[in-house]
Amino acid sequence: MAKKGKKPTWVVEKEREKRGADPLSVWLFGHHAVRDALQNPNREKLRLILTPNALAKLEDAVAASGMTPEMQDPRKFKAPIDPQSVHQGAVLEVRPLNWGSLSERCAPRGEAPVVLLLDRVTDPHNVGAILRSAEVFGARAVIAPHRHSAPETGALAKTASGALERQPYLRIQNLATSMKALKEMGYFIIGLDGLGETNLSDELTKSANQPVALVLGAEGPGLRQLTLETCDIVAKIRFAGDFGSLNVSNAAAIGLYEASRER
Repeated sequence: MAKKGKKPTWVVEKEREKRGADPLSVWLFGHHAVRDALQNPNREKLRLILTPNALAKLEDAVAASGMTPEMQDPRKFKAPIDPQSVHQGAVLEVRPLNWGSLSERCAPRGEAPVVLLLDRVTDPHNVGAILRSAEVFGARAVIAPHRHSAPETGALAKTASGALERQPYLRIQNLATSMKALKEMGYFIIGLDGLGETNLSDELTKSANQPVALVLGAEGPGLRQLTLETCDIVAKIRFAGDFGSLNVSNAAAIGLYEASRER
């Protein structure tokens, strides 16, 4: 009986992603993601593969990183990533970032910070977009549980367009426990749900001088019951018509914008 062939690295990583397991290393791809990772002194970099054209575009970042890239012909480009990935001739293997503990990253320091908590948001494209918005609006951190959330992946990093290197993305053991810890730090926790009993803008006005945590759930199932029970209030984004459902990344952007206006 013939032995089964070894699975390609990108297939193994996809399977780890589905299980919610943190990868041992991450293959980033695309000019923005690779450039920002090369320029991040906190990112452990392992292997860089480039085409001549990509090297020309990333030459300064490559030189600053001190790495020696492996050069490949664009017509025969081989890297352990999904063949459908839009890599632009640039891939970089790195270790996942360590942003420290919840208390280290989120403890208020004389101001009223905003953090985001994600409940079972597993789509890396949504999380990548949320990280971009979080960076733009100055969120202290984006927080998600290790299980049932999107780990660092090339797809997430490409969608984040560099924000993954700068915006803290904390992976915690238990969402409800972390919410209680934030409450002990003085955070007012607002769950976002289209059926919320109050408007988000009103709640943010009331809590303008207080640290705030916005909690968003996955599209479809929304926030879990324990998550809802742990929130201080459940609010909705004001909408004009009868339909009030938004993509989770859009809801995060609106929530962060509303919070930034009050701070």
